[in-house]
Amino acid sequence: MIYPAPDRYAALLEQLAARRERVYRYLFDHEYAAQFRPAHIRDAALSYLKMGGKSLRPAVLLLSCGAVGGDEAVAIPAAAAIEVYHTWTLVHDDIIDRDSRRRNAPTVHVEFAARGAAELGFQGEEAAHYGTAIAILAGDVQQSWAYMLLHELHRKHGVNAELVLALVEELATRVQLMLVEGETLDIQFAHREIADLSEADVIDMLWKKTGVLYEYAGRTGAAIGLGTMQADAIDAIGDFCGSCGIAFQLQDDLLGVIGSEAQTGKAVGADIREGKKTVIVYRALQNATEAQRAELFGILGHAQATPDQIAQATRLLYDLDGIQYVQALGKRYVETALAKIGSLPASPNKALLEQWAAYLVDRTV
Repeated sequence: MIYPAPDRYAALLEQLAARRERVYRYLFDHEYAAQFRPAHIRDAALSYLKMGGKSLRPAVLLLSCGAVGGDEAVAIPAAAAIEVYHTWTLVHDDIIDRDSRRRNAPTVHVEFAARGAAELGFQGEEAAHYGTAIAILAGDVQQSWAYMLLHELHRKHGVNAELVLALVEELATRVQLMLVEGETLDIQFAHREIADLSEADVIDMLWKKTGVLYEYAGRTGAAIGLGTMQADAIDAIGDFCGSCGIAFQLQDDLLGVIGSEAQTGKAVGADIREGKKTVIVYRALQNATEAQRAELFGILGHAQATPDQIAQATRLLYDLDGIQYVQALGKRYVETALAKIGSLPASPNKALLEQWAAYLVDRTV
């Protein structure tokens, strides 16, 4: 199963998998990949896509299109675009976070450091630099590819050109600038004292880093379905997806602490070693004694923390209510999200959106 989760989501997961298959069939039966040269750039640009992923953003775009009465088939290029666009953010994020694994495989910069050494003779730091350079450039190609795909809404499906331009403009300006701001804040927060931050600061960072792209996916699907950017339903679905995006990131933060490496594909304790200032950490430190705070600070942000130290930090985050608090907070964001689409007419797609929202905080990958 692509999306491990409780059995009650089996029907939803079948629907998500079917939409993912349509999106990936479109991506790989496509003229653009042949233009990606040389071979290392092409391989890097396709690397994570070939591994497969959850594809939640393209799925919610298609569901949002159908929920307002639109034809999901028309929105496939936009769903493909959002998948490629999200993928470049992962490639760059893995460089920033110095992650070595994603989806149980080497990250792009790690893979191409090794290939640079094996195939081109780069040594040591030069090999590492080559891997980073290829990953940055592959992300640039993926970003360009996403815009190409959005333009296909008009070129292949006849979607109004003004609407397509508005979608491109929103992604290239508001969404991208917020994503970069959120990523920057995430880096800065890792090196700031937790006392200087509030829970609202951390949630704002999560919204900019994750929520805004989910909001855009929902708005785009609804806009394509209605043929306009100006409708109450578009704002409602956008707000719904944005709140779900925060819930998704809160669950990601939980999985970064208590998730299984075999399922998440990322090293256990990576977020602890990076010293990420998550709501989990913020809440735990609020409840900690001076001795407990000192113990946590002795582990958080230490790249060479041992497995025993990671296990102790995890126990403290649990004992100090950080983990339980964020589990409950994620569910509250889902409840808020569901209220946003309460006025939409009942439909199979609306029911799937509601199930999708609940799944986000129950998933294990």
